[in-house]
Amino acid sequence: MSIKVITICGSMRFSNQMIRAATELETDKGYCVIQPAYNFDDKVLSDTEMQNIKNVHYKKIDISDVIFVVNVGGYISKSVAQEIEYAKSINKEILYLE
Repeated sequence: MSIKVITICGSMRFSNQMIRAATELETDKGYCVIQPAYNFDDKVLSDTEMQNIKNVHYKKIDISDVIFVVNVGGYISKSVAQEIEYAKSINKEILYLE
């Protein structure tokens, strides 16, 4: 069995759902899951920190076989929509929670 690398994408408002999805993707489907950096302490991030997070997240997409979009209620933020378009442009498989 070939193990695929999958990156979780989604709005941080759904961080709990992203954690749950990551667990299910690893245990039930056998994916190697890469998750976003979670910001549970409500720290306000600088522009530089936000750009670093974005750059790192796009690198995660680069090294993945698949992205998994956590789109609770069909919601996809502007930044996640950009991640999806980027993934499409480099021919990544895209899966959605909903």
